[in-house]
Amino acid sequence: MSQSYTLQNSLYVLSEGSWLHLDNDTVRVEVERETKLRVPLHHLQSIAAFGDSLISPALLARAMELGISVAYFSRSGRFIARVEGPLTGNVYLRRDQHHVAADANRCLLIAQALLAGKIRNSRSVLLRAARDAHSDLDRNVLVQAAQHLNASLRTLRIAADLASARGVEGDAARVYFRALPAMLRPDFRAAFPFEARTRRPPRDAINAVLSFLYAMLTHDCRGALESVGLDPQVGFLHVMRPGRPALALDLVEEFRAIMADRIALTLINRGQLRAKDFRHSSGGAVELENDARKLVLSTWQERKRDLVMHPILDADVPLGLLPQIQARLLARYLRGELDSYVPYLHR
Repeated sequence: MSQSYTLQNSLYVLSEGSWLHLDNDTVRVEVERETKLRVPLHHLQSIAAFGDSLISPALLARAMELGISVAYFSRSGRFIARVEGPLTGNVYLRRDQHHVAADANRCLLIAQALLAGKIRNSRSVLLRAARDAHSDLDRNVLVQAAQHLNASLRTLRIAADLASARGVEGDAARVYFRALPAMLRPDFRAAFPFEARTRRPPRDAINAVLSFLYAMLTHDCRGALESVGLDPQVGFLHVMRPGRPALALDLVEEFRAIMADRIALTLINRGQLRAKDFRHSSGGAVELENDARKLVLSTWQERKRDLVMHPILDADVPLGLLPQIQARLLARYLRGELDSYVPYLHR
């Protein structure tokens, strides 16, 4: 498979009260009437605005003309809305996608592939952490969790329907997250207590970082699917609902552990994130402070430049291009050019 790929950038705007407007085909970002950043529009694939950021109508119109999507998020990274230009892409590909989505057996095959990628990559993260474990007890916890996920893979292969496949994934996710504290440095565990994955809202600091990173990953996966002409709302694993990017959420599953989870663990274990970097609300929600969000985003962008071996391409590619590559592989499968969809498996 000989295709060349270009890694395009997203502009993330985090500063409260930011004003984005058009300046000679350049995005100018101002805070309190002071220019903080200029970015040529031809360098961008998407714009993501957080919190109380404003975007001028002229900039929105020009972004739509150039095919640059604009997404709005809350301060904590919760997706709010997305603005897009006219629908593009291959209508025949979307027709094929809709036909497959209506076929329960083919949906199951794709879901099994996506979840096998998720569980395999989660297992890889557990085993990597086990090699660097701080104690025999931590190592045993991580190895046992990895063994459980290995058994989950065997059960997933014989799942009779989507409900069964989702059940296998849910059990594997609980085991994985139960072992997550063993991946933290012992001296940081008191400051970063973690019992289970919580969302809407996240109830602790680790969940706050994970939710923020998962939002970024979903944003990138949606953009990748749209760039190859697929409908991000018509999925095979996640239930379709109005306004829900089901296919983007499907694609996210392969990358959660190797992209988002590893970044969160690295930032905590290196002491780059501290307890003081989080805001606790009276309702129990936890979110990142502004400077901490900037740190997470800069680390996210740096991590996406790391080269990884893609087994199908048999070549090193930037980690940030994996959603684009997998979206193209999925499109080829839906068109009948491939016999099956093969998830990305991290080595």
